[in-house]
Amino acid sequence: MALQSHPLHQVHRLIEPGPVILVTTRHRGIPNVMTNGFNMMVRHAPPLIACTIGPWDHRYRALVETGECVVSVPTADMAATVVDIGNCSGADVDKFEEFDLTAVPGEQVQAPLVAECFANIECRVADTSLVAPYSLFVLEPVRAWTDPSQPQPQLFHHRGDGTFTLDGPTIDLKDRMTKWQYLL
Repeated sequence: MALQSHPLHQVHRLIEPGPVILVTTRHRGIPNVMTNGFNMMVRHAPPLIACTIGPWDHRYRALVETGECVVSVPTADMAATVVDIGNCSGADVDKFEEFDLTAVPGEQVQAPLVAECFANIECRVADTSLVAPYSLFVLEPVRAWTDPSQPQPQLFHHRGDGTFTLDGPTIDLKDRMTKWQYLL
C-alpha cells in the first residue's frame, strides 16, 4: 500500500466527528442562531460539549456575556437551510424569521430552542480557558430535549469543503462493550 501525504490544513476533513449543529443565543433580548461544524463531546458524566466559536462570529459576544446557549441538532432534511444560516450574519438579518424557524423558550437558559431540530441541549459555559488561544468553549448541558416524532434521525456531518456526509446504517456492538457497560 502506498500512502500519500495529506495537507495539514485539511486534517479536519479526515476526522470531523460531530454532526453539524445550530447554536442559539439570546443577547439583550434578541435571539440568534448560527451554524457550527466544529464541535465534539468532551466527557460523558457530567456531559461536556466543546464548540469552536470565535470573535469572527456575530454571536461570540453574546456567548461570552451571557454564558449560555442552546445546541440544536438538525436533521439531514434541514441541511440546505443550515448552510444558508451559516452564510449570513445575525447582525444583518433575523435568522429565525428569515429561515422560518420556530423559537421555543428554554427552561434553564434564555437562549431559544429550535423546534424543527431533532434535539436541543440547553447549555451553560463551563470553561473559557481555551477561548483566548483556540476559540473553544466548553459547554455543560443543563437540560436536553428530543423530538419523539423523529425516533431515528439522520444527521449530517461537515467534511470541511462544502460537502457533507449523512449518517448511514447503524451497527450494534453493545455485547462487545464489556468495559463500558455503564454507557449502554
